Amino acid sequence: MKATADLKNDHESILLMLQVMTAISKRIRTENKVDTDHIEKIIDFLKNFADKSHHGKEEELLFPAMEKAGIPNEGGPIGMMLQDHTEGRGYIAGLLNSVENYKTSGSDTSLQDMIYNLENYAELLSQHIDKENHILFMIADSVLTEAQQDLLYNEFEKVVEERIGEEKFIEYHELIQNLKKIYL
Repeated sequence: MKATADLKNDHESILLMLQVMTAISKRIRTENKVDTDHIEKIIDFLKNFADKSHHGKEEELLFPAMEKAGIPNEGGPIGMMLQDHTEGRGYIAGLLNSVENYKTSGSDTSLQDMIYNLENYAELLSQHIDKENHILFMIADSVLTEAQQDLLYNEFEKVVEERIGEEKFIEYHELIQNLKKIYL
C-alpha cells in the first residue's frame, strides 16, 4: 500500500468523526445540553488518532521525505499543512477547556465555546483533508518512488503501534461507528 493511501484511509475515519462533531454541535444548539462523555471520547480520538498518530506520520515522516525530494516547507504546501495542524490543536485545547468548564458550571457560555470549537475544528480539518487528498498527496506521489512509499508505509505502521496500538486503533473505529449511529 502506498503511504499516501494509508493517510487517505485515516482521513476517511477522521471525516466521519468531523460529521459526528458537526451533528453534535447542531444538537447542542437545539437542546442546550451535551453528553460530555461523548465529547471527551471525541477529544481522546482527536488527540491520539488524528494528531499523535495521523499527524505524527505526516510531520515526522511524510513531510521530511517530501522536503528531501525537493518540496519546500516554508511558503509551500507543507508549511500550510503544518499551520493547519497547529490551529487544530488550539481548537482541541479549547474544546477540552469548554467541556471541563461545562462539567463544573453547566454554563451556556461553556456550551457556546464547545460549539465554537467543534464547528471550527470540523471546518478546518475538512478543508485541510481536502487539500491533502487533492493537492499534497498528489505532489507526494509524483516525487516519491515506490520504494520510498513502501518504506514510509512500514514506518507509518510503527507509528500507529507505538502511539496508539492495534487494540486502541480498533476501539477508535468502533467509537466512530457507535457515535455515527447516535448522531448521524
